[in-house]
Amino acid sequence: MSLVELIGRADDRSLAASAVACLDRCLPLLEYVDGADRLGLDTDLALRPLWSAVEGDDAWLGRLRRVAAVVERVAGHAPGELAGFARRMADAVPAAYTGPELRAWAEECSTAVLEVHLRLDGVTAAPDDGVRAKAYLHGETDGITPLTAGELRRQTELLDMLADDSGCGLSNALRLSNEGKRVLRAAASRRARSQS
Repeated sequence: MSLVELIGRADDRSLAASAVACLDRCLPLLEYVDGADRLGLDTDLALRPLWSAVEGDDAWLGRLRRVAAVVERVAGHAPGELAGFARRMADAVPAAYTGPELRAWAEECSTAVLEVHLRLDGVTAAPDDGVRAKAYLHGETDGITPLTAGELRRQTELLDMLADDSGCGLSNALRLSNEGKRVLRAAASRRARSQS
């Protein structure tokens, strides 16, 4: 089943967790923005409280919007292209905790994080990157790069875990997302060293 089909079938809780996980994995990109530490964004802990009550309500959305506002401020000071993807996900935070809005946010975050991995895999920015990422969501993976393939697999596994009714789905999804965050942080670090 393609990732877009999984997103289409996911319940509100799974959609919210999937999107938060994508944004969380991209927070290390903000570690390369001058002055990010002064804006009070802990890239490891900023979104952690949202995982514990991902069913969502107005208070949950309020916490999410506060983090998103900090992400937008930090990314706004970024000279490079990658932090812009985190800002794009933050900009797309839904106004209401409803299925259609959460689904649109989850798909936007999924696409953005796949584009990030394309860049980190050494693919030069191109106008059709968004089209390529959306094709990956639909299961068209010809020519997909290794880092991007790993992220696509992680997103698919994460949604499968979130659909698990055993009660362990959320904690397993968090562990998988943290693994993806370590991969992305290492790739971003390698890219920064190669450009310095």
